[in-house]
Amino acid sequence: MSSGTAHRPACNPDLASYDLLAPQLSGGKDSAVMNCVFMDAVARAGVADRVISYHASLDVLEWPAVVVDGVRYPGVSELAALQSATFGIPANRHVEVTRTLPAPDGTRMVHSLLTEMAAYGRFPRMGSPYCRKAAKESVVSAAWTPLVTRMKRELGHPVRILKVMGLRSDGPDRKNRAAFRNIQTNSARIVDEWLPIKEWSTADVKAWHTTAPVPYSWTYDSAPGVGDWAGTSRCSCSLCVYAARRDLLLSVGRRPRLADLYAEVEQTRGDSFRADWRITDLIRHAKTCGAPDPGVICADDGPDFTALQQQVRAALQVEPRKEPDFARRNRRLPCDGCTPSR
Repeated sequence: MSSGTAHRPACNPDLASYDLLAPQLSGGKDSAVMNCVFMDAVARAGVADRVISYHASLDVLEWPAVVVDGVRYPGVSELAALQSATFGIPANRHVEVTRTLPAPDGTRMVHSLLTEMAAYGRFPRMGSPYCRKAAKESVVSAAWTPLVTRMKRELGHPVRILKVMGLRSDGPDRKNRAAFRNIQTNSARIVDEWLPIKEWSTADVKAWHTTAPVPYSWTYDSAPGVGDWAGTSRCSCSLCVYAARRDLLLSVGRRPRLADLYAEVEQTRGDSFRADWRITDLIRHAKTCGAPDPGVICADDGPDFTALQQQVRAALQVEPRKEPDFARRNRRLPCDGCTPSR
């Protein structure tokens, strides 16, 4: 389990003092490293029975599995489950959660983040990152509730939870984030957050993956299986509003039908995908001005994508909850000669 543990974890919380140890596995490159480092610490503390891993699935918006030359490359949710199992967490202690809403037949159906954007009327912004709370933080916190209710009754005190994440100091917002902090305290639960690989560099993470016992997502390469790290630099939403332009151009090429659905939301609501770039401009740019070779194109022609399309279009038929003020106030950058820079 010690593969690649070149650094000691950032900070060193007392794992034995927590009732629930909850690593959040995204399926990305940092997530795998984090769980390796974390589970090493868990083994030393002798508290493996307190670990339950969680993956907040983005459903169709995640990078899916692809098959190239007869080889299948797993999707993000599969990778998250593999990251959990590889480092010793039993399958029945890995939980995949997603946001849902009531379906017409009385069951529950996935409420996609893109549907939420269509209903809200605005895309997320750096100053308003509602996507993180709506699609990730809230659904994991809700998944804890039944467990917290039972454990509090048994323990007789608020349940102590350690939320473990693979965030690193690779951006201004993350650089200033504490490696260890309390994020919630009430009569039912006390939640602390730990970032054990906060000080790892991107080069460290890539080096770890050269001998890692778990694969990384195919989207990081220029084409699945190439192993050159020349694909997208992130593995979150396929079309993330916080991604660099080169990543987005690659994503538009890899998932053109999904990009077109984002464009429908943008055109109907009037808010731009980003303050400086419209998704429609990125699509045009990719088609007419050149973009990185996608390496693979996802068909997005299955029933899940069709359901997403129907859900988004239904949301667009209703008045938005917010007016798209951001789009009207921001000045978008013109094409700069179509350099697909980061």
